[in-house]
Amino acid sequence: MASSQETFSKKEREKKKLKKKKDKEEKKEERQASAKKGQSLEDMIAYVDENGNITNTPPDPRKKKVVNSEDITLGVAKQINEPVEIIREGVVSFFNEQKGYGFIRDLKTQESIFVHINELSGPIKENDKVTFEIEIRQKGPSAIAVKKM
Repeated sequence: MASSQETFSKKEREKKKLKKKKDKEEKKEERQASAKKGQSLEDMIAYVDENGNITNTPPDPRKKKVVNSEDITLGVAKQINEPVEIIREGVVSFFNEQKGYGFIRDLKTQESIFVHINELSGPIKENDKVTFEIEIRQKGPSAIAVKKM
């Protein structure tokens, strides 16, 4: 007498397959039952309320805000072209002679500007007043033609 070829694990796998197939069929039927085909246009329209939330009710016309189209600015606001000073004055806030670089604090804008030893016309040290020009480089603004006052 031969024993059955079905083992416990085979039976369990078969049960899982059947359960998965049954769940899939149930989900399919549920989707078909709740399908929204044939809805009217009014049922499909969504509205945005005064707070920016999506709702299914039209907004209250009493809460409507009137915006003047001339008050809306697109892009960047107009900037006043101020004459740019070519030669600026500043104070050396930090300078490392061994590494050959430092920073100058612009007296007008209080901006810190990088300076390299190659751009100096003479030796400088911290707290010296200097005149300089600014050149925009790849890593940002840099002082050039630096002279001690």
